[in-house]
Amino acid sequence: MIKIKLPDGNVREYAQGTTGMDIALSISEGLARNVLAAKVNGKVVDASLPINEDCDFQLLTWNDADGKSTFWHSSAHLLAEAIEALHPGTKFGIGPAIETGFYYDIDMGDKALSADEFKKIEDKMLELARQKNQYQRSEVSKADAIKYFTEKGDEYKLELLEGLEDGSITFYQQGNFTDLCRGPHIPNTGFIKAVKLMSVAGAYWRGDTSRKQMTRVYAVTFPKQKELEEYLTLLEEAKRRDHRKLGKELELFAFSEKVGMGLPLWLPKGTMLRERLENFLRRAQVRAGYSPVITPHIASKELYITSGHYAKYGADSFQPIRTPDEGEEFFLKPMNCPHHCEIYKTKPRSYRDLPLRLAEFGTVYRYEQSGELHGLTRVRGFTQDDAHIFCRPDQVEDEFMKVIDLVLYVFKALGFDNYSAQISLRDPENKEKYIGKDEDWDKAEAAIIKSAAAKGLPTVVELGEAAFYGPKLDFMVKDALGRKWQLGTIQVDYQLPQRFELEYTGSDNQKHRPVMIHRAPFGSLERFVAILIENTAGNFPLWLSPEQLAVLPISEKYEDYANEIFLRLQENDLRGYIDHRDEKIGRKIRDAEVNKLPFMLIVGEKESEQGMVSVRKKGEGDLGMMPIDQFISLMQGEINKNIVRFKE
Repeated sequence: MIKIKLPDGNVREYAQGTTGMDIALSISEGLARNVLAAKVNGKVVDASLPINEDCDFQLLTWNDADGKSTFWHSSAHLLAEAIEALHPGTKFGIGPAIETGFYYDIDMGDKALSADEFKKIEDKMLELARQKNQYQRSEVSKADAIKYFTEKGDEYKLELLEGLEDGSITFYQQGNFTDLCRGPHIPNTGFIKAVKLMSVAGAYWRGDTSRKQMTRVYAVTFPKQKELEEYLTLLEEAKRRDHRKLGKELELFAFSEKVGMGLPLWLPKGTMLRERLENFLRRAQVRAGYSPVITPHIASKELYITSGHYAKYGADSFQPIRTPDEGEEFFLKPMNCPHHCEIYKTKPRSYRDLPLRLAEFGTVYRYEQSGELHGLTRVRGFTQDDAHIFCRPDQVEDEFMKVIDLVLYVFKALGFDNYSAQISLRDPENKEKYIGKDEDWDKAEAAIIKSAAAKGLPTVVELGEAAFYGPKLDFMVKDALGRKWQLGTIQVDYQLPQRFELEYTGSDNQKHRPVMIHRAPFGSLERFVAILIENTAGNFPLWLSPEQLAVLPISEKYEDYANEIFLRLQENDLRGYIDHRDEKIGRKIRDAEVNKLPFMLIVGEKESEQGMVSVRKKGEGDLGMMPIDQFISLMQGEINKNIVRFKE
């Protein structure tokens, strides 16, 4: 007998060789009908795979991320089967699950796959799905695997086989399609009830631009037709909220081919939005004891050799800037932390000086492949709300918790209330990816885990996601559409203080190494603004809105009164514009609504005679006439109601 520990802590005994599906059936037939896969000691496996030892065990359904991933990877095999049935001779690369479904890279030779064929492929997939063919796993020798794909004429699978060892190769077959795959898969194709092919794109084999360009087919599937319909509705809403579309319509930012891909240009309204975000955080940082610093946009190559960043990322960065002096090389700044280490070293430090908190809105540059660039969420030049805290070892946990408070303050003030915290640790099986001693990593990881628990954060642990110099706490935010984004981050670092030989004099009059905490509540201003645009659909909180109001004179006769009103508003730090165009008032109101102006002030004969303004509020319509002082009080009350104050 073997002991199976379930997620609720309950331990059951089963005969050796029992399967996940057997366990599901022993609990409930209803549960068994929904099981897609199982997780054994943290590894996702087929529900039909025998279990031969004591283990932690979990059944996976569509409601689990790993269950969904298994469902979509199995759907990729079904897509391949349908394409092969319709286009015999097609060759296949890889077909993984992704966050929004799955894709398969295919080579149809001289044929091109167009969107016109999507419906035919979808129908074929559903026809095959209804056959309820099992996903059958088989272990295959390397020689037999090579023989199979040689006879089939699929050079892509043969190349994948080159990196596999005999004894570790498995095939999966469903219906008439057999694929090289480690799995796992859902029990049978019958679980797949709804299919939608989304798009096709070019993709170089193995990401190598010197290799053949294959066709990448993106698709998504669901266990119910209703869920597909809801997903497609959500996609339409996502298009409406797309920050690239709204950024252009609201005149926030732009890109220029002459400036370069991935290098955003902030327009006046976007700059006002960005500056307000910066000032908002600056005020909180001052109250939390941070000191502002500014560092250059370039630095000597030696700086990044010392920090270790050059060895890790130098080959993938922008190439060095060479000066007329032989051998002198500079890099565009890819991160701010090495510069802050050098600021720390500008004078001797005592234990009484710590913690030292240095903050900078520092613009950094990282070379991203052109295919990876996406609006403001993935760029080549971006500004981090970066800060580095240099502290004594006994101060680490307290400082870490204070940073958590600051991150949560930012989220609360900007309406990000659906988040989780990811504890990103190093991969214990691949320690060569990281620098530093095990004992320092153990202390850093323990500090993060303890601090997150003390703050009651909902957390998940991810191995292998740590930075090369230390573990971190990443804040994963869900937006209004349910998409997950990594924004704020906090990292504990014992390594850079050693590499830069940072010291402080302790109370024992001896030299000691400080510990470094890296933190960025926004993450990057570019990504944060992109998500803020999409989360609010461009309807920013009043205190943050680049333009809070528009003064709309009914005709040019009332422009002097409009100017007088606008001056009063400016004197009270309210932002907006006067619409001087020779247009009818209805058109001016519609345009202000399209531009998402929170308030409109309409002025004409009646208003100018009585010294009043007619007020319209977005979403509420006409608020009637009121004196300008009353409107100013109304605005200031709305702003104060929305602003969350930071308390250190």
